[in-house]
Amino acid sequence: MAEAYPTEGRPRRRGRKVLIGFLVLLLVLAGLLVVADRVAAGVAERAIADQVRQEVAKQDAQSAAPKVEVGGFPFLNQVLAGRYERISIQLTDVKGSVQGDTVDVPRLDVDARDVTASLDTIRSGRGDVVAERVDGRGTVTYDSLAKLLKRPGLTLGERDGKLAVTAPVDILGVKLTVNGTAAVTVADGKVALRFSDLTADGLPNVALARTLLANYARSISIDVPLPELPFQLNVRKVEPRPEGLVVTADAANVPLNSAR
Repeated sequence: MAEAYPTEGRPRRRGRKVLIGFLVLLLVLAGLLVVADRVAAGVAERAIADQVRQEVAKQDAQSAAPKVEVGGFPFLNQVLAGRYERISIQLTDVKGSVQGDTVDVPRLDVDARDVTASLDTIRSGRGDVVAERVDGRGTVTYDSLAKLLKRPGLTLGERDGKLAVTAPVDILGVKLTVNGTAAVTVADGKVALRFSDLTADGLPNVALARTLLANYARSISIDVPLPELPFQLNVRKVEPRPEGLVVTADAANVPLNSAR
């Protein structure tokens, strides 16, 4: 008669089921933690967006509702540490004032790095939120820039990476269309436009006509102040692009919720 031996497979299968169940539980808990982390980040993003909206209003500017994204994961660890890797802010349809004229900035992207804010500040909205470094990039429309030059009919645009101008002029009783480009630089927080080598088809071939054209070039070669940028951003570079004059700016140690 054959001797019966205990089967060892069942305990092993039962052990595998317990392990699988434990792993599934861990995955569920991890998923819940990720969801909670993103929910908390969303609450912070809405609170920061509201503060940004208030700061924009303080500068007599307007914009669409700010979009805020808090970078870095996990967010809750950053909350406990009171330090955030990155906060990205996007402002669209920004309208600022320069010498009584409205300057349109279709989009302004702000990237704040190494931001410090206490847990109480995030919860209550009171206290300092300070970024170690802030980088900004915005676009000024050519139409609003041309208005600042106060020359009827003058239009600006981009041509081969340069700021191009087209304008009607009257030289010695002859109505002409002037074309040319300008050197664009930043000086003391202003955009310096220096037009040179303007041309006009049909320009009378006399010295006086050429002098009058040169005088016109000097009259539109001005330093254009930009609207005050939020977060104490200082303009560092301007570059003509097809969509407008792209402005690059930065600042250090910036209070994001009390910018002047």
